[in-house]
Amino acid sequence: MNGWTDYLWTFLIGGGFCLLGQILLDTTKLTAPRILVIFVVSGVVLQAVGLYEPLVKLAGSGATVPLPGFGYALAKGAMDGAAKGFLEAITGPIKATAAGVAVAITFGYLVSLIFTPKSPKGN
Repeated sequence: MNGWTDYLWTFLIGGGFCLLGQILLDTTKLTAPRILVIFVVSGVVLQAVGLYEPLVKLAGSGATVPLPGFGYALAKGAMDGAAKGFLEAITGPIKATAAGVAVAITFGYLVSLIFTPKSPKGN
């Protein structure tokens, strides 16, 4: 696949994850942190059974950027590391996700310096 179909699949898969999250928020009593955990764990489980890798090949960043993609990266790092030995199975997920976590922390800190957080009314 080339061209606009790559963008279409990226949009559809990534948007599907967002839509599923919004449906869970609107129709269940699940809180956002619980949905976050469900998404990350689902990415780990889908990678463990071999179903997430084809999704990544089809959707690219539409599958790797959302929360299930973080779980996928953790599982892939552990699986790749396990092939090299026990210690690599433990450090593999950390190596696979370190850049994303570092960027999230850095930009979160920079945004906190620029903007003043406000508590919701009633708290």
